[in-house]
Amino acid sequence: MEGKPNLTLVFQAVQALYHDPDPAGKERASVWLGELQRSMYAWEISDQLLQLKQDVESCYFAAQTMKMKIQTSFYELPPETHNALRDSLLTHIQNLKDLSPIIVTQLALAIADLALQMASWKGCVHTLIEKYNNDISSMPFLIEILTVLPEEVHSRSLRIGANRRTEIIEDLAYYSSTVVTLLTSCVEKAGTEEKMLIKVFRCLGSWFNLGVLDSNFMAGNQLLMVLFQVLQRDETSTNLHEAASDCVCSALYAIENVDTNMGLALQLFQGVLTLETAYHMAVAREDLDKVLNYCRIFTELCETFLETTVRSPGQGMGDLRTLELLLICAGHPQYEVVEISFNFWYRLGEHLYKINDAALHTIFRPYIQRLLHCLARHCQLDPDHEGIPEDTDDFGEFRMRVSDLVKDVIFLVGSMECFSQLYSTLKEGNPSWEVTEAVLFIMAAIAKSVDPENNPTLSEVLQQVVLLPETVHIAVRFTSIELVGEMSEVVDRNPRFLDPVLNYLMKGLREQPLASAAAKSIHNICSVCRDHMAQHFQGLLDIARALDTFALSTEAAVGLLKGTALVLARLPLEKIAECLSDLCAVQVLALKKLLSEESTNGKSADPTVWLDRLAVIFRHTNPIVENGQTHPCQKVIQEIWPVLSETLNTHQADNRIVERCCRCLRFAVRCVGKGSANLLQPLVTQMVSVYQVYPHSCFLYLGSILVDEYGMEEGCRQGLLDMLQALCMPTFQLLEMQNGLRNHPDTVDDLFRLATRFVQRSPVTLLSSSIIVHIIQCAVAAASLDHRDANCSVMKFMRDLIHTGVSNDHEEDFELRKQLIGQAMEQHGQQLISQLMTSCCFCLPPYTLPDVAEVLWEVMLFDRPTFCRWLENALKALPKETSGGAVTVTHKQLTDFHKQVTSAEECKQVCWAIREFTRLFR
Repeated sequence: MEGKPNLTLVFQAVQALYHDPDPAGKERASVWLGELQRSMYAWEISDQLLQLKQDVESCYFAAQTMKMKIQTSFYELPPETHNALRDSLLTHIQNLKDLSPIIVTQLALAIADLALQMASWKGCVHTLIEKYNNDISSMPFLIEILTVLPEEVHSRSLRIGANRRTEIIEDLAYYSSTVVTLLTSCVEKAGTEEKMLIKVFRCLGSWFNLGVLDSNFMAGNQLLMVLFQVLQRDETSTNLHEAASDCVCSALYAIENVDTNMGLALQLFQGVLTLETAYHMAVAREDLDKVLNYCRIFTELCETFLETTVRSPGQGMGDLRTLELLLICAGHPQYEVVEISFNFWYRLGEHLYKINDAALHTIFRPYIQRLLHCLARHCQLDPDHEGIPEDTDDFGEFRMRVSDLVKDVIFLVGSMECFSQLYSTLKEGNPSWEVTEAVLFIMAAIAKSVDPENNPTLSEVLQQVVLLPETVHIAVRFTSIELVGEMSEVVDRNPRFLDPVLNYLMKGLREQPLASAAAKSIHNICSVCRDHMAQHFQGLLDIARALDTFALSTEAAVGLLKGTALVLARLPLEKIAECLSDLCAVQVLALKKLLSEESTNGKSADPTVWLDRLAVIFRHTNPIVENGQTHPCQKVIQEIWPVLSETLNTHQADNRIVERCCRCLRFAVRCVGKGSANLLQPLVTQMVSVYQVYPHSCFLYLGSILVDEYGMEEGCRQGLLDMLQALCMPTFQLLEMQNGLRNHPDTVDDLFRLATRFVQRSPVTLLSSSIIVHIIQCAVAAASLDHRDANCSVMKFMRDLIHTGVSNDHEEDFELRKQLIGQAMEQHGQQLISQLMTSCCFCLPPYTLPDVAEVLWEVMLFDRPTFCRWLENALKALPKETSGGAVTVTHKQLTDFHKQVTSAEECKQVCWAIREFTRLFR
């Protein structure tokens, strides 16, 4: 931003942002204001706007800007201005307290974020309470600041570091009883004034969440009584009810470790049990919001006391009435209510599975049986539902979650027992179609966990399902088709069922609503019954040829071809080539047709459907070929190559289509392995020439596949190195542009996959080349890239590269490798270690640290004395203080970390040390 803008201009931009009827005007204002927020002038201008208090919009913009600047650019302010900023913010919040609650919240956040970063502001809670305690009109904003302060302690946008965070948490714990006393007196003064009660409950919940409240002090505090009174009262408003419920849930979460918080745990336990009547009243009044709140509280109660319940079921706070409460909720007609408790049931199942105690299973089995009964009922479609069950709407997603939960807890009831019980309800009763469908749905969820060996019930179910008449409701047929697909193991053990099952599924395939489900089940049968299905290959081929005459989703069509390819791979070798050619013919003809249409009428058509189908065929046609035998797929792929090559050329500018072409070629190469040697020269030539103009990263990925397949072949190494060098030049140009690494993470990912394959297959070829220096420099620069896949590839490359000089695999080139790695480390070692340490502390998320630890570990194994020196230099260069004057890292912490890493005896010790150390900078 050139020069400081005048205030009139800022007011105009804010007005345009909120009120300009022209979207382009809004957009221009937004971009200009964004630039202003990033500039140094934002501090002064925000302060002036808040002083002028001209209108809500300009004050909101200024308050939000202040908060943002304090969060992200606090380092811009010299320390001597911090006190003035604090005083100014407190004046603003006092003056603007009645203008708008959202402005108060933004300013409260700004004050809280300042307090957390400003080390010289000691005991901020105490000073704020002292200053505003006696002024009733200041109470709302004081409580707002005290609410957001604990919430911001773990904020991702503030990098205050573990030392400062510990200091703050200790400080807040010290003043926590003062805050609770203030909140108690607010409640006494407010009586039943709803707004104030909501603020108090929100604030109390925030302090519970931080985990700093003294549980003994809280156990006897009257705020707890008030909370439960509010929740028991029928006339409590929705907003107040929600605030009270949130607060109780936070309190329950805070005492997760029940044994150390006995007094408070008992108060909460007894308090929640008193809410059963209030729950029934909310149900009677059809007040769903309150019902959901009670269910959240009951679930949180069960989660908190889970270990106690499993350790001493039925005794003390292991009282099984807690589970009764959840089952009462499960009986509510709305499925959203029971869904709240799913996580608890998962955890209970997991606990009991680990303990594996038959006596415990017996105690909890009846509860799980009742839960399953409720779930089956909740899965019922409406009696007037038409068509198949939807799986993409909210109810469809709920049913999928039920299916997952049932799979996880079924061991407690016994899969076979449950399956038989469900089947008997269908066999003995005469249930309505929606009950039948829901029962079949639950049976499909557990079918795979039932032992298929000599199981008459399973066989009977299969027999009965395939005899279902076409007159039953279409949803019943749909779910029965899914059930058949889940029972493919039973078909495999009882081949006599194969024909009737396939006939049944073929009927479904021909009906539009059932086609995709039938295709998925045929795919399942093909995957599990590959050998039995070989005799039906001709039938599968006929389906594949007529694929587009069925109303299939893209996914279902590809699944059918996958199943066909899996069966194809089990045919006699001499038949495979001809059958593969037949299977590919439809797709190849379609691609040829698109190309010829394009050359005649100039219109470009999308070939991705056909490319994806070819890819799935190549991917899953993996016959067993003995050494010396020609791969049966080699000839077919050779014949198809010209069409793929021409398709790639025609669409070379379209990243999506090129990606699909490369994917198809990747599986073709993988399919025949060394048998694709004839393709190597023309494929590499085409890849390199297109990449010079259109640097699609998928060419780098395809290159890594070629190196993986041919890198060990002496005659191919030089050609592959030439390919790497030719691909690297445009890649480096792309990545050296401004923000190049950040804007092209896929290219980084695929480049280092390619380089890693070279290290694995032919390290000396790469290490002896001139390109290695540039690749290592690029890796050092990319080490700070916060992108999961890209970062993982960079770290794997560095790790594997250094490892080639560490692991003596008794190959004759080990000494040469060691010497070449030594030269590379001499040149780049210090820079690499410094960059890794800076990246860990300031750029990378915690999940990347194990990969970084592996690189450090390999460097240390390669040359421990030099590594110790490099690490010391890297640590000396790290900042020791924050811009707010807090100590980030002490000398002792630095030396301890250095010692932990350099004396580590295994890689995971390095990883633990880095995890702890980097917390100091987060």
